[in-house]
Amino acid sequence: MISPRPYTVRRAFSLVELVIVILILGILAAVAAPRMFDQATTARQNGTRQSLVVVRNAIELFRAQTGALPNADIKVQLQPFLQGAFPRAEVGPTTNHNDNVRIVSDANPLSPSGTEGWAYNRQTGQFIVNEATGANW
Repeated sequence: MISPRPYTVRRAFSLVELVIVILILGILAAVAAPRMFDQATTARQNGTRQSLVVVRNAIELFRAQTGALPNADIKVQLQPFLQGAFPRAEVGPTTNHNDNVRIVSDANPLSPSGTEGWAYNRQTGQFIVNEATGANW
């Protein structure tokens, strides 16, 4: 006859082991989350920079073809030179007006007002992101 074992072997994790694993996962998440959110901001900025280049190229193509700069109807006038809709500025606080263009008609350099996605000077042809962080791109 086989004698019973004096103790039984348990095959499970203790509460302390589970707490340690959860703490390690929490630390990893705390380190990774800011980097992930920062990448989203970088992606929006890079997309806006690319859109800025596309619109500036369209303005130059318009000027080469017509001999003049676009006027206050810039979104309509540039449409033949753009593929798809007029691009949106994905930076700044103007989430509802990202594809709107503020039109200025003086010789002064543009400065951002932050109320529309873009700003355009129809006298000089300058086209900028209408937000402080992107105005110098």
